[in-house]
Amino acid sequence: MAMASSALDEARRSVARACHGLAGEGLLIGSAGNVSVRVGEHVAVTATGVVLGRATADDVVVVAPDGTVVAGDRRPTSELELHLGVYRRYGAGAVVHTHSPQATAVSLVLDELPCVHYQQLALGGAIRVAPFAVFGSAELAAETLTALDGKAAALLANHGAVTHGPTLEAAVDNALLLEWACGLYVRAAALGAPRGLDPEQQDAVVAAAVRRGYGR
Repeated sequence: MAMASSALDEARRSVARACHGLAGEGLLIGSAGNVSVRVGEHVAVTATGVVLGRATADDVVVVAPDGTVVAGDRRPTSELELHLGVYRRYGAGAVVHTHSPQATAVSLVLDELPCVHYQQLALGGAIRVAPFAVFGSAELAAETLTALDGKAAALLANHGAVTHGPTLEAAVDNALLLEWACGLYVRAAALGAPRGLDPEQQDAVVAAAVRRGYGR
């Protein structure tokens, strides 16, 4: 029991640290967004209304698979069902949801972010934009889960972005990569119509990465 409690305490601290890093990169603004990590059957997730750049372990709660709070004195984020849904459907290790400016800007315009750079292949290539739904709703969770099929990231129309990964570090890295790709698209679109990589070009990149032994 002591070991389990220690693991959950460290998970709460790690979520707070991830929030600080994402806020420092400009991806989390004020209380907009949420972060979680899975620890066994439990999930450590940011509480609602937390200024994420200043989050402490006390601002992170632990919930059971059904969403019941088992550690912490605050209410979990309103997007809890979205986080739990990603864990259930995709077996993720961590989830990051942001209202980051570049990703949100792209979500206002596109139905899909094309694969404009081969680094996007780490996220699954082109990134779908889930239709708009009210924050915290079952509809938003369902639309996001559909958009994430086969991907490590999705954009939420007029809202923001969601990424996941096998670890908290990976989910954070995916959020940073998605924001970079969206920023690249936004800047390119100011010059003209951005060129995307076609499937043959994407396959060639994957084949080259495999030959060179790259991990992703």
